[in-house]
Amino acid sequence: MAGKRRGRGSNVQRQQTPPDRGGGRRRALREPATFAKSTGYETTIPHEKLTIAQARRGTPANRPVRVYADGIFDLFHSGHARALMQAKNVFPNTHLIVGVCSDELTHKYKGYTVMTEAERYEALLHCRYVDEVVRDAPWTLTPEFLQKHKIDFVAHDDIPYTSAGSEDVYKHIKEAGMFVATQRTDGISTSDLITRIVRDYDIYVRRNLQRGYTARELNVGFINEKKYRLQNQVDKMKETVRTVEEKSKHFVYRVEEKSQDLIHKWEEKSREFIGNFLELFGPDGAWHVIQERSGRMLQALSPYSSPRGSPSSSPTRRRSVSPDSFPSSASASPPSSPSSKSSHSSPKKGKRSSFKAASTYSRHVQ
Repeated sequence: MAGKRRGRGSNVQRQQTPPDRGGGRRRALREPATFAKSTGYETTIPHEKLTIAQARRGTPANRPVRVYADGIFDLFHSGHARALMQAKNVFPNTHLIVGVCSDELTHKYKGYTVMTEAERYEALLHCRYVDEVVRDAPWTLTPEFLQKHKIDFVAHDDIPYTSAGSEDVYKHIKEAGMFVATQRTDGISTSDLITRIVRDYDIYVRRNLQRGYTARELNVGFINEKKYRLQNQVDKMKETVRTVEEKSKHFVYRVEEKSQDLIHKWEEKSREFIGNFLELFGPDGAWHVIQERSGRMLQALSPYSSPRGSPSSSPTRRRSVSPDSFPSSASASPPSSPSSKSSHSSPKKGKRSSFKAASTYSRHVQ
């Protein structure tokens, strides 16, 4: 049985669970298993010996095959549960009885256990494959014990189990045709779990000191206690430094991400500004068009300035008009002087003389 043997075996695959016609499987899933009576199994039905062939064909609903599996089951783990699963599924209708050895018997033949016998009994009660638990089970199965509990077959792995001065404690069971073999689960055993604890002893002691256990409870001396507590403080400092470092990396990453976003936005805005500037002040920009149009409007609104001099001084008029054509009255008229007030004071004379000069000028031009 996996509980008694702490070595390693071959890997085991989960078997499909057949229906239980006795209803024991449904009861095990619903509530804990029961402890066996001190007087053994009591029934009015005669207990006839079955062969393995008969058991594999199935038995009546009121007569399940009673299979027994024993062990120590210290630090109950999945390897134990898989072995019990195989023992439960070995026949179509099985009532699984599990025997658990006491602390006194185990310490005598096997060694010190981690769990007490009461804890090991309780662990087996809550396994879904177990129907009944026998406390203080014997190390070697006797015919009287088999008859007392009406056991049909005994399930255990097929590796010879040397203990209590015997090469195989299940030899007489095999010879009687009452033995059914199960397979061990590779990679998990009680010895493996204890080896892990021993290997990482310092780690577990430091962890339990942190959780409030005293050095006396952990059987740790004064110097080792101070050493473990110092190591815990160093680990806390390392964890703090690691946390600050991670936060710093995260902060730097966020700053870098933000700076990249700002650079991209600045580049986009600068491109937009340059494009708008060129569109406004470039060679073909709107500013030059506005200047050109405003120049044209100014030229259209301001008239050209007339040339200096009177119309009589133009060259064409000089060629067409000779000095001899002017009337003598015009040439004989005296220049204006301050004493000749009568000529300037009479507006009618001025109008007549100017009208006369204009008519003379027009006749000569024609």
